[in-house]
Amino acid sequence: MAETQETSTPIILVPGFWLGAWAWDEVAATLRTDGHDVTAITLPGLDPVHTGRSGITFADHVDAIVEAVEAAPAPVVLAVHSASGFSGYAASDRVPDRIAAMVYVDTAPGVGPLDPDFDADEKPMVWSEIEAEENLDGLSEEQKETFRQRAVPVPGGVLRGSVELTNDARRDIPSTLICTGFTAEQYQTYAREHPDWAFLAGIPELRNATWVDLPTSHWPMWSRPQELARIIGDVAKAHAGNPR
Repeated sequence: MAETQETSTPIILVPGFWLGAWAWDEVAATLRTDGHDVTAITLPGLDPVHTGRSGITFADHVDAIVEAVEAAPAPVVLAVHSASGFSGYAASDRVPDRIAAMVYVDTAPGVGPLDPDFDADEKPMVWSEIEAEENLDGLSEEQKETFRQRAVPVPGGVLRGSVELTNDARRDIPSTLICTGFTAEQYQTYAREHPDWAFLAGIPELRNATWVDLPTSHWPMWSRPQELARIIGDVAKAHAGNPR
């Protein structure tokens, strides 16, 4: 008779701007091969380009993450990438008892609106801006082309919106910050020197943070998927059987 063994907590993967669940395909496949229970989600408005986005808000993104967390059979490892550090951190404020650990993938716990002055219905991905502003180390030309072809505009309300954080328990959730485009030292220095920068504002709030350097592109799920899967999987194994 085969032995049944719980190897880890469930894992939920949340992509950043312009991406759907598909962005995690290789990481998710590797994690499943290693025995993990994995769910990758597409946030509202980031499914195919024909979807209406003008009425979608930041709160809708938070609600979608909370719904995925609550649907899991046990407290989860919630892995968020890039701008979903904002909605992921807000979700942790709502259901800290349902999150065994957070993993921030080249991002941090964002607080407040990402861009309160953004006044358009949606924000498309502009490749020239990506090339000018982001780390593309390790990405193949095929991966870049896939990104360009599959990118979906982000609802404008997501950039303008925010929710009030009221649950102090979010600060005690074990949090692993995987630093790819910038080093861990740079993240911590920027957060200390620019406390008003919304993208990093939650870093000083964390009471249980672990920092991991993984030098590569801003999209390590494509440029270093095996290593990223291993780190996320190790976090899940470390918190197996430890409900919050």
